[in-house]
Amino acid sequence: MATTSSQSGFIEFKLDFAGTKTLAIGDIVPSDDFSAGGHVWRVNCYPHGDKAHSSGVVYLSLFLKLVSGSKNVKAIFDAFLLGRDGQPSSSHGNRCVKVYPPEGFGSWGFPQFVERSVLESDYVKDGSVTFMLGVIVLQRDNPIPAPSSDIASHLGYLLDHMDGSDDVTFSVGVEKFRAHRAVLAARSPVFKAQLFGSMADAKMRCITLHDIKPATFQILLRFIYTDELPRDEEIQSSSSNIELFQNLLAAADMYQLAAPASYGSAYRGRLLPRFSAALNCTTARS
Repeated sequence: MATTSSQSGFIEFKLDFAGTKTLAIGDIVPSDDFSAGGHVWRVNCYPHGDKAHSSGVVYLSLFLKLVSGSKNVKAIFDAFLLGRDGQPSSSHGNRCVKVYPPEGFGSWGFPQFVERSVLESDYVKDGSVTFMLGVIVLQRDNPIPAPSSDIASHLGYLLDHMDGSDDVTFSVGVEKFRAHRAVLAARSPVFKAQLFGSMADAKMRCITLHDIKPATFQILLRFIYTDELPRDEEIQSSSSNIELFQNLLAAADMYQLAAPASYGSAYRGRLLPRFSAALNCTTARS
């Protein structure tokens, strides 16, 4: 089962663990092909590892392959196991960022994703183990020059024109905000735990937030999707906006937007000068 938005794609990969016992090191069980960012991807699973390890431990390996003939596609590869209860594992998940196809290699990923013995003891259910595999395209280098803001504008359009691909709604005060779990989980470890972890929220279509104001959440959501904050002319400096900036900084901490660091530092790097300017302007008027 695959889930796809304009720049990301996730697939549930069920491996017949019992049926892999006769396979050798280096043998591959591929996932179905899936799309993300306009490209076709496949995850190659090596149930007994891509190669033997000197320690004698047998690992399962996962490698992401760009199937379509594109070049220089920078993407996040996300992979984690689902436990016997159907919830994401907190101990067996991994993420890497790479330009595909990787120079000198056909694929890239995790040669020691999980020990095979751990799979058998902790994850096998009805003879199978289940993985969630995802790709989020960060940039796309084409022979025809394209504006650097293309990805942000596409995700912004996705946020503004919900087409049915959204799969979660947030109720904040009297307002409701529709969003995509995959996008939020990719930007914030707090959202990832909330939307894909063992919390009750992971199974809820509508989630009520109590510790954030609608105006703050609206700006936060747009930043997560587009890496953009409101322009100066859109927010007039005033004492109420000082409170807004304070709330935005608090929200950055609450949702741990420092991961990935580039987004968190950008968020803070743009908010702090705005906050200082608003404070100086208000002080000058008082």
